[in-house]
Amino acid sequence: MNILFVCTHNRCRSILSEALLRDIAGNDIAVASAGSAASGQVHPLSIAHLRREGIDTTGLHSKSWDDIEDFAADVVITVCDSAAGEACPLWLGNALKIHWPLKDPSSIAGSEQEIDDAFTACIEEIRQRCALLLDLVQRGLPTTDWPAALASTGATTGKGN
Repeated sequence: MNILFVCTHNRCRSILSEALLRDIAGNDIAVASAGSAASGQVHPLSIAHLRREGIDTTGLHSKSWDDIEDFAADVVITVCDSAAGEACPLWLGNALKIHWPLKDPSSIAGSEQEIDDAFTACIEEIRQRCALLLDLVQRGLPTTDWPAALASTGATTGKGN
């Protein structure tokens, strides 16, 4: 199973999702992340919070989805509303497209504690959703049955174009 996380800039939520699913799934799922307009830099608090959680950050970098054309995604998960509205590149074929509406912790304007809390909440939400994804894969549930299984998480689904 190959899962691709997409966020427009690939600097926060998609990076967090990639790292957390890779940590949880081990070798059971191949994971990548990318952006339609990658910023070229991972948000420093994304890396700091992953490290604080004991998550390996080796190799994490902001990349364009053009950089990973060889990654044959079975499932594409958009984690920002702007990416969810974009047409996926043709090379993604008929991958199942899922949208996880996640608040962007890197856009929070507030105290250091408020920003820390936003990152912590986002990471926990991603961790719960990744655990469910891993369960679906380990149970061998076909991706055609994933929309119903993911409905309780607030995810929306549809075929990528």
